[in-house]
Amino acid sequence: MLQFRHVVSSLACALALATPVYAGKLAIVIDDFGYRPHQENQVIALPANISVAVLPNAPHSHEMATKAHNAGHEVLIHLPMAPLSKQPLEKDTLRPDMSSAEIERIIRDAVNKVPYAVGLNNHMGSAMTSSLFGMQKVMQSLDQYNLYFLDSVTIGNSQSMRAAAGTKVKVIKRKVFLDDKQNEADIRVQFNRAVALARRNGSAIAIGHPHPTTVRVLQQMVYNLPPDITLVRPSSLLNELQVDTSRPNNTVPGKPAEQPRNPFMGVKLCKPKKPLEPVHATTYFAVLSDSIGESTLVKYMKNQWQGWGQVR
Repeated sequence: MLQFRHVVSSLACALALATPVYAGKLAIVIDDFGYRPHQENQVIALPANISVAVLPNAPHSHEMATKAHNAGHEVLIHLPMAPLSKQPLEKDTLRPDMSSAEIERIIRDAVNKVPYAVGLNNHMGSAMTSSLFGMQKVMQSLDQYNLYFLDSVTIGNSQSMRAAAGTKVKVIKRKVFLDDKQNEADIRVQFNRAVALARRNGSAIAIGHPHPTTVRVLQQMVYNLPPDITLVRPSSLLNELQVDTSRPNNTVPGKPAEQPRNPFMGVKLCKPKKPLEPVHATTYFAVLSDSIGESTLVKYMKNQWQGWGQVR
């Protein structure tokens, strides 16, 4: 019997060593597809589990979305949304003050221009994604298309998860930007950070762009992932636990934020009719003593003390 148990234990250990254990799932999405076919074709040549997000109004959007899909990549719509900063905007950039009808028109047009899309993520968008009213209109429109929403998290207080409540839209979130700094050393650091987050949390989503430096790093690193990390599509993470750390932002678009009320507004200051003379300390304390002695609280305490003296 002991020998049988020893054999079973040995077989179990051998199977554990032979079977890879995936501690973390890493999804990589490359944004801004549709402008640079040369670099984008290099991304398409990478493993199929790397996904691409296509700008709907870019000159090569339909072509690159089709190529990516045919090569096995997951395709997302990279929808322009208004940022807080002043910078050039893509055509049909979503703004919080747009009507539901206008937002529906833009999303419908994007769906027609980016074939095979199964999800959508925001291009820029700090002003839009931080508006609960704006994002509710986006989620209600997405609900008609069975598209998930990948929040690029271009602002910490994104309202995407709150806005999706009551719809069938599933929301997942970006954890790492690979190439805010476009040099290979920094991109490697960010790539390794994404791997560490995937290992620690079970999954992580990293977003990059088709810059030559980013492409070179991916060509080197995606083929040498640690054995406990597996490359996945974002859609495989839709049922992963998502934590919403946002604060409600119910500001109505186009309406200036209400300023805190000044309690002293309209109060006139009393101006002395003649210069004040210094008060001697003895006079000050005498007046203070008389004032305290005549106060309601002190008189009440005196009466109570006299009553207590009569109690046996």
